[in-house]
Amino acid sequence: QVQLVESGGGLVQPGGSLRLSCATSQSIFDIYLMGWYRQAPEKQRELVATISKGGTTTYADSVKGRFTIFRNNAWDTIYLQMNSLKPEDTAVYYCISNYHYWGQGRKGTVSS
Repeated sequence: QVQLVESGGGLVQPGGSLRLSCATSQSIFDIYLMGWYRQAPEKQRELVATISKGGTTTYADSVKGRFTIFRNNAWDTIYLQMNSLKPEDTAVYYCISNYHYWGQGRKGTVSS
């Protein structure tokens, strides 16, 4: 049973930063891509960022230049560094692996 365990998030003021982490139980040999989706109230789910096994990253236009996805060398944890946060970034953030496995979700709230 693959597990994705997320941590981080919380409440921050506009312009602030948050970091999310996602630890996977998968073997590095079974991963080809990991990433983050987010679900805001009354909005469609959005693919925020991905990182491939080779290290290629992609970002939604809405977060480019503000969010960074990266991983540790062991490829068992990925991170989402979120800077210059806006109220519209408020959402539940979900870690994914291979577009198949999902974490439980972590809430990030941007509010003054």
